[in-house]
Order: sequence, then structure tokens, then C-alpha cells
Amino acid sequence: MQKRKICFIGHRNVFKYNEIRESLYSVVEQEIKKGCKFFTMGTHGEFDKLALSVCRELRNIYKDIEIEVVITSFKEIEPIIDHDPIFGDEKYIPYSDVKTTMYDIEEEHYKRKIVVSNQQMIDNCDTLICYVNKKHNPSGAKIAMNYAKRKGLTINNLYNE
Repeated sequence: MQKRKICFIGHRNVFKYNEIRESLYSVVEQEIKKGCKFFTMGTHGEFDKLALSVCRELRNIYKDIEIEVVITSFKEIEPIIDHDPIFGDEKYIPYSDVKTTMYDIEEEHYKRKIVVSNQQMIDNCDTLICYVNKKHNPSGAKIAMNYAKRKGLTINNLYNE
């Protein structure tokens, strides 16, 4: 049996943050209870950060889930250096507790890197949990959601119109 994998796509800004977080937590927990153990998301917007936060929180309860963060630049994983003159060592690596992936997108124009990366994430999943305003034009999140529809993914859109 092929393992289920869920990806998250959403707008850069999340409105009604607490309400969306509550819905996202509930949906992700339901998916875990149905047997999904693999979750992947990007790093560029509030919805990505929200998805990562919820998955990390649920991993404290459901120890066997795996989280993957897809980056579009190595700058996203550079450590933040503590400038303390005594210790002066690396104090924080933002994704040290999750798997980090970067697709082969070096040749893409910088404005297309997120779109191409989202499509590759979708190609490796069977379910999309998203936060997409269908009336918002143009939108990378909307492009990704429509791509997922064409690919036949199960889609759960948390955006309330």
C-alpha cells in the first residue's frame, strides 16, 4: 500500500488566523487518525508557517508523523549566528527538527521558483490542504490549487468566502 502524503499550499497572508489555525489543527489531526503520516509544506507565507506549527504540535502527540519543509533557496536554512563574544556559536537552525528538501529549480526564473516547487510538491502527494481565495487573481496559491485539481488530488480548502 502506498503511503499517503499531504501537502499544504496557501496565501502569504492569513486572515482570521486563530480560526484558520483551529480548522487546520482539526483537519490535520483527522488525517493522522485516518493513517496519514507524511506532511510537506513550503516556507514563504503565513499559511506555510501555520501548517508547520500545527504539524510540529501534533507530532508531540502522534510521534510517528514525518514533516518535510520544501525550500526554494539555501538562504532559508542558513543558521542564525549568536554574536555573543563568549560562546559565538550557532544557536538556531530553523528546520533542524524536520526534513528539508529543495527541488531542482536552479534554472527557473526567481519569480517561478515557488510555482514550480509547489507543482513538484503536489506531484508527490495525494491530498492538498490549502488556504486559497478562489476569487483572488492572480495568485500562486490559486495556480497551485488548480494544478492539484488537474492532477486529481483530494483538496480541502480552509478559506472561508
